[in-house]
Amino acid sequence: MDLMAQPRTPGAPAGLQDMRALIAAGKRKQVIFAAVGLFCTMIAVLTLVAAFVDLLIDGMPRLTWDFLTSFPSRKATQAGILSAWVGSALVMLVTMFSAVPLGVGAAVYLEEYAKKNWLTDIIEINVTNLAGVPSIVYGLLALGLFVYQFGFGQSILSAGLTLALLILPIVIVATREALRAVPGHMREAAYAMGATRWQMIADHLLPYSAGGIMTGVIIGMARAIGETAPIITIGALTFIAFLPEAPITSSPPFVNFNWIWGEFTVLPIQMFNWVSRPDKAFQLNAAAAGVILLGMTLVMNGLAIYIRYQVRKKIKW
Repeated sequence: MDLMAQPRTPGAPAGLQDMRALIAAGKRKQVIFAAVGLFCTMIAVLTLVAAFVDLLIDGMPRLTWDFLTSFPSRKATQAGILSAWVGSALVMLVTMFSAVPLGVGAAVYLEEYAKKNWLTDIIEINVTNLAGVPSIVYGLLALGLFVYQFGFGQSILSAGLTLALLILPIVIVATREALRAVPGHMREAAYAMGATRWQMIADHLLPYSAGGIMTGVIIGMARAIGETAPIITIGALTFIAFLPEAPITSSPPFVNFNWIWGEFTVLPIQMFNWVSRPDKAFQLNAAAAGVILLGMTLVMNGLAIYIRYQVRKKIKW
């Protein structure tokens, strides 16, 4: 019989009684902490659900196919979000293909290649601090660098690169933490089999840390899709009644990159434009657009979570 499970008896040694009391106190603290954590989680979840339901109730009358396929209009009942959600999708595409490779590459260099000295310490401190810089600062930086210095103009490319700078520190920090979470014996085993450093990174380290890297990408993209200040700073339009050129064409080479130079708007800016108007009908449009924005965020995050789940299933430690 387990001595720890035996009831306290008057004749038991004092040391054993103290140990049982200590274990019982620890279990009580564990139960209390779990209850407090569950309570806090439920408050956060219920707040999000309440906000979403409120948006859904207000915007439900406007959630129609015409609302998704119509351009903005001065008449609230005829206004749609076609240019806004297409612009958001294209900007997120540029952001993802800019921030993820650059962030992962920087994290791999800092974690696996860079020497530990004062220079790398300064770089690490600055990368961590950049994650907390207000987004408007990135907008001002992008206005001077991408719009004027590089001549990209007020385009989808400028917006995507601006948001890529915004989420780059998040991707770098998350990737470094994921790389550190891989057990050291995985590296040693790869080296023992004759692998080079790059072979160890490409064939073992990155596949095993892909789940953690995807978590950082999810967090970064979820922040980027809702940003407004840096996009307004670089000159995004508030009213646009046309679409950029299609990325896919029916004629060879079947891929068109002219769309990255097109003018654009995004869902948060369109919502801000409608909310600022006194007509209540436009505010209902903003609520419906908010539902679509949350839906796009959930779909994007759900896809990333699915990919992360599939990657983690293949990991055999």
